[in-house]
Amino acid sequence: MTLPSSSKIIIIGGGIVGCSTAYHLAQMGKEVLLLEKAALTSGSTWHAAGLVGQLRSSANITQLLGYSISLYDRLEEETGLATGWKMNGGLRLACNEERWTEVKRQATTAHSFGLDMQLLSAKEAQDLWPLMDIGDVVGAAFLPTDGQASPSDITQALARGARSNGAQLVEQTPVTEILLEKGKLAGVRTPTGDLACEKLVLCCGQWTRDLAASIGITVPLVSVEHQYMVTEAFDVPSNLPTLRDPDRLTYYKEEVGGLIMGGYEPNPIPWAVNGLPEPFDFQLLDSDFDHFEQIMELSLPRVPALERVGIKQLINGPESFTPDGNFILGEAPEMENVFIGAGFNAFGIASGGGAGMALAEWVAKGEAPFDLWPVDIRRFGRPHSDTDWVRTRTLEAYGKHYTMAWPAEEHDSGRPCRRSPLYDRLKEAGAVFGEKLGWERPNWFAEPGEDGHDIYTFQRPNWHGPVGREHKAAREAAALFDQTSFAKFILKGPDAEAALSWVAANRVDRPVGAITYTQMLNDRGGIECDLTCVRTALDEYYIVTGTGFATHDFDWIRRNIPEGMNAQLVDVTSSFSVLSLFGPKAREVLQKVTRSDLSNEAFPFGQARQIGIAGCPVRALRITYVGELGWELHLPTEYAQTVYDALHEAGRPLGLRNAGYRAIETLRLEKGYRAWGSDIGPDHTPDEAGLGWAVKLKSGVAFRGREAIAKQRETGVAKLLATFVADGDVILSGRETIYRDGERCGWLSSGGYGHTIGKSIGIGYVRNEGGVTKDYVLSGSYELEVAAERVKAEITLSPLYDPTMEKIKG
Repeated sequence: MTLPSSSKIIIIGGGIVGCSTAYHLAQMGKEVLLLEKAALTSGSTWHAAGLVGQLRSSANITQLLGYSISLYDRLEEETGLATGWKMNGGLRLACNEERWTEVKRQATTAHSFGLDMQLLSAKEAQDLWPLMDIGDVVGAAFLPTDGQASPSDITQALARGARSNGAQLVEQTPVTEILLEKGKLAGVRTPTGDLACEKLVLCCGQWTRDLAASIGITVPLVSVEHQYMVTEAFDVPSNLPTLRDPDRLTYYKEEVGGLIMGGYEPNPIPWAVNGLPEPFDFQLLDSDFDHFEQIMELSLPRVPALERVGIKQLINGPESFTPDGNFILGEAPEMENVFIGAGFNAFGIASGGGAGMALAEWVAKGEAPFDLWPVDIRRFGRPHSDTDWVRTRTLEAYGKHYTMAWPAEEHDSGRPCRRSPLYDRLKEAGAVFGEKLGWERPNWFAEPGEDGHDIYTFQRPNWHGPVGREHKAAREAAALFDQTSFAKFILKGPDAEAALSWVAANRVDRPVGAITYTQMLNDRGGIECDLTCVRTALDEYYIVTGTGFATHDFDWIRRNIPEGMNAQLVDVTSSFSVLSLFGPKAREVLQKVTRSDLSNEAFPFGQARQIGIAGCPVRALRITYVGELGWELHLPTEYAQTVYDALHEAGRPLGLRNAGYRAIETLRLEKGYRAWGSDIGPDHTPDEAGLGWAVKLKSGVAFRGREAIAKQRETGVAKLLATFVADGDVILSGRETIYRDGERCGWLSSGGYGHTIGKSIGIGYVRNEGGVTKDYVLSGSYELEVAAERVKAEITLSPLYDPTMEKIKG
């Protein structure tokens, strides 16, 4: 066919995600052109195994996968093309007590998200899957609505559906270049001519990284060999559920009377390290029987019949994997109107329907249909621009695909990467580090004689006591936290106040030196950012946000500076170290190292001042995230060691301790402080989260999201964030189901332990479609489902630990 000269939207890549995105955009009536360099499905879609599972650790990603199933359920009837879709259910085995705990916790997560995941005995599992030996099986979970599909058939059906709604899908048309004009998207180049477009969607699988990099966009994915075996037919029933056996690293599904069996080995083999070959269409790699032998040896005791059955084929197909095992969606932060849908970690068929729907909405409306932070491209940052680092971390993530998903588990690979100037000092002091966005951050401190590394468990971990020690210091004396990894920006220019006033929900038109805690909202009133702004001059603000939100928050602020305003945003994260000093003796410690007056009259709460410490100009911020008197001390990185030493010298006789991020978590849970990405996000408004006090609705000042908040104030809310205290010594880690008067009403967004109150704490939304008020929340009787068992819980809308404001501010 003859190519048009332009299309409003061009999609590159004809696999399941590209065709699903085209299908959904066409249903919206959008002008769509999909270009595929070879034939549809010719990349990795055609050789995918085709298991379709739903449950993930995020409610919204589970919802997205559930959408895939509802789409596949109706697609054959809609398009007239067979899809191979079967809702035959999915089994997950547990072969030791800790795995059984994990599976029971997964079942609870499923119940939280509205899925009917059933816990079965070993014999009940065998009744559903009679081919397996259950000698070592402790129990199993069954999800009846899981299933399997034919990847190529599903994709062809989506393509037909897209075409029937007006989309053009053109094969044998490679894109050789993305065209820019003055740094902005203009179109694409093909061998038969240039095509203009307004928006571009890259769904090119493992080819996405290099194509995006050609215009300065980072897409952190790498190719990894993934093998599975197809057996000869041996009367396997067609309704056999899919089976995942994580303790043996393997999965199974029925295929034409035989089985497909594959797995995730701990020593994966990277592919195309020095670049992808061209062409590589409908091609496989050489079967590597030696490498697959470890998977085969694990599978034979489970399915003894495999010893007698012929092998039809060992398929070795490269697929794209990511550093955290989640796929990548969204608008590239480096360039407007370029969108990414790639890196599907061998579950692209399960994700394809929902990912295409979400990406189409994002392209058409400029925002995701709901919070998709776990897969948002903006979750990545500076380390992810180095493909060697990405590959190192990705191979670890691949190898952990079926290993135990421990609470608070850290990655080990590619470390250390980004280090605070205090890294060596903290290491000498017993720091046990975690990592976020490449930064090494102290999680907790081991004392001499203690085992200075994490020992993972579903019970109380080995850091429980040390964190309690640090928690106690913050509550009773003083604790010093290295928070150098905070993301820090400067917004500067004649229109800085006007620009920030539009983006921020709280007032920022305050005197120099004032600190504003604020959310930044989308048009639905949802919380896109949760951060602190310091007015440092009439034309300048210093903005501080969480480590992991560096790319996301910078992108949100920059994009929302109104057109024509003279205000520039600059990332200064690497320029400043941060030492946070909190506790009732914080003033006493700090006063010993500075001549500045730290009295409440001279330096009140919510203010920032420049003070001097040991020759260092320090920007001291009187705020707290732990519910105690204290300061964040922001200082040029070259002074970090000097100031750290001075504080410890002054604080030693007063009981000052080093403390880490796990203590920050326990302290903030007691105080009821919210965490973006778990307790609050784009699907939650300030009023729902108990943060309505930080919204300037009465000011008359316009800001993004104002109309939505005003409307919600009139109509009320359907959910409210509350704090729960569980009976007994139960362990809460988040996603436990909340029951009100015996009815499911939500799940915990955060969970942990409060060392001051000596109890397990959870935070989560109480939901009711008919509306929720404070009286409604407090009048209920509550239980939490934890690992498939219910425990009683008390609820509060107030902080569990609440020293008088005089204590914090005085």
